[in-house]
Amino acid sequence: MKGMINKIEDFQNVFFIGVAGVGMSAIAQYLKGIGKEASGSDRYFHPDEYNRTKEQLEAGGIQCFLQDGSGISKKTDVIVVSTAIEETVFEVQKARELGIPIIKRSELLSIIAKSKKTIAVAGTSGKSTTSAMLYQILLDAKLEPSIISGAGLTSIIKEGKIGNAAVGKGEWLIIEADESDGSIVQYEPEIGLLLNIDKDHQEIDELIELFTIFKNNTKGLFVVNQSNTLAKTLSETSANDFGFENENAGYSAQNFLQDGLSLTFDLHNQKFQMTSLGRHSVENAAAAIAVAHQIGVNLEICAASLAKYEGIYRRHQILGQKNGVWVIDDYAHNPAKCAASIRACQPLAEKVIAWFQPHGYGPTRFLKNDFVEEIADALRPQDEIWMSEIFYAGGTAVKDISANDLIVDIKAKGKNAHFVENRDDLLKALKPELKEGTLLLLMGARDPGLEEFCKDLFDKL
Repeated sequence: MKGMINKIEDFQNVFFIGVAGVGMSAIAQYLKGIGKEASGSDRYFHPDEYNRTKEQLEAGGIQCFLQDGSGISKKTDVIVVSTAIEETVFEVQKARELGIPIIKRSELLSIIAKSKKTIAVAGTSGKSTTSAMLYQILLDAKLEPSIISGAGLTSIIKEGKIGNAAVGKGEWLIIEADESDGSIVQYEPEIGLLLNIDKDHQEIDELIELFTIFKNNTKGLFVVNQSNTLAKTLSETSANDFGFENENAGYSAQNFLQDGLSLTFDLHNQKFQMTSLGRHSVENAAAAIAVAHQIGVNLEICAASLAKYEGIYRRHQILGQKNGVWVIDDYAHNPAKCAASIRACQPLAEKVIAWFQPHGYGPTRFLKNDFVEEIADALRPQDEIWMSEIFYAGGTAVKDISANDLIVDIKAKGKNAHFVENRDDLLKALKPELKEGTLLLLMGARDPGLEEFCKDLFDKL
């Protein structure tokens, strides 16, 4: 039996079950980058079948195996599993037989976080975007930061990598603190950043409890969004907080203007310009600026950095324009995110047609009324919402709800709402609606086939 894993020096050889997942691959790449041996398996890896993530991991020196136990041996020091991996998985049983310690992804991330000066980004929306902005600013400030993210940064993806991790020589590490699996309570960051609190995976009182523990565990600076009603209840001092045209915040974004795909705002008399969309992007930028400025980065560097910030994968990713129709792909998947995504697109087009594929029967049932209220509220009279059936990732879910139930209720509120059960039939149904001056917004998460679906739809437009 091997010893317990408590600190980063306790292991050298790490094996990830589910290494292709966005959270797992990020940690695997980070560990490889600091000189550890990382390898893993995934149920999406099949013999003689091309897998892009597998190719990218192997190019980075991370050996990939089928999920058959062949990658686990006596020299493996620790096995890492995500919350989705069940005890019944053969590889978990093999690890138990060999006496190899098994830890959750979040436990490993908290061990890594304790080895660096960590900035933990928390909140129910915007974590990946804000982390990416902050990483870009610290990089341009020559602080050589590291990042372990929940989404690929376009700037790193351009190097041929997955883009969700980078290792720098500096002392700062940026991570996302996830509330959805409760793992947020494990981190003890130097700096804690709270973006917002909206109903997502849990009820509001559960979220407040988790974020309160996160605040109490933060060793140094705790920065809060003063423009989010629930988040600001956890504020310690508004002087180091941020906000959107909020006079209570020390870092308040003023004079926001969206002109096409460019937005501008002022903060502390410094002008900022970014290629991005919507008020929520400005809030995320203000959050990144507030943290960077308080660790010594001047506002001119922040502005120059954000001007060339390229965004992250599937977050308002502009696929292009065809026949006068813009197509945008977005990761929005909870009620607040879907509504914000629709609103962010409205200044760009006379009419927004939004399509959404909910994921998981449990989450959709839990958030049904919120989806109906938030989406209906965001739609202008001329806008439309379309949905296809809920994405099902497997497991023992009770399928007692359909995306059509949401559509029926949104329609009852007098909005233009349509259901196309099979998303492969979507384009044919949409074609008559896609007139010049229309913007098509495609939303959804968790489904590995979504990126391909969105690109394919744009190609056939």
